Amino acid sequence: MKIKTILLFLLIAVHSQAQNLAIIFIGNSITQGKGGPDGLPPPTHAVNYLKGQKGVQEILFANLGRSGSTTLDWLPGSGKFFAKVTEAADSLYLKKDHQLLFSIKLGTNDSAMQGPNGAPVSRENYRKNMESIISEVLKKYPGSKVIIHHPIWYSTNTYNSSKYLAEGLERLESYIPEIDQMISDYRISNPGRVFKGDTKAFKYFKKHYLQMLKPEKGQQGIFYLHPNEGGVVVLGKYWGKAIEKRIL
Repeated sequence: MKIKTILLFLLIAVHSQAQNLAIIFIGNSITQGKGGPDGLPPPTHAVNYLKGQKGVQEILFANLGRSGSTTLDWLPGSGKFFAKVTEAADSLYLKKDHQLLFSIKLGTNDSAMQGPNGAPVSRENYRKNMESIISEVLKKYPGSKVIIHHPIWYSTNTYNSSKYLAEGLERLESYIPEIDQMISDYRISNPGRVFKGDTKAFKYFKKHYLQMLKPEKGQQGIFYLHPNEGGVVVLGKYWGKAIEKRIL
């Protein structure tokens, strides 16, 4: 009887350890924003979704979304925000009973024609920058995992203080195959550590932009770029489902 009790305890302990997550969300205003005064940002909705799944014990997370940021802003060494990644990750990495996970959604501001830091960023440089960020966290935090989400759609008249327009959207779409190929390459160089995240939100917001994106006044009329309060819920669930599928 005692042996059975010990084995049961060990099984429960191993299962509980596998279901603990520590997630760092890296992104721009879409990751940071709440969609409205009564909203919550997508990372919160992603975590709330995951907490509702069977077998998940505990999730710690940090939302590092920074409005206007490009991949250049997150580069190790030269980027102004990578220090925030290490600050958050250093503390979460100490939680050895939690799987450290980096959830990344970048590209919107890189794709702009002008305005954000370094924009426009070519598809080749976008991938190079993403690889610099990802490879550094993989090296710095052994055992950690990275999940990369596709960026989401914006209207072709998007033009606030930065200029996006149809050229920007076309550039944004060119990043998607770069993301997918990069993930395939990491499967060979770092097996089991880099995963494809959400791929569905782009088409969803393109189809439902009037209902799920905020109308904003711009230099070429009303444009649609940021999710509203309903949209952030949808986006967060897409991220949560991707994490559940790839990581749990």
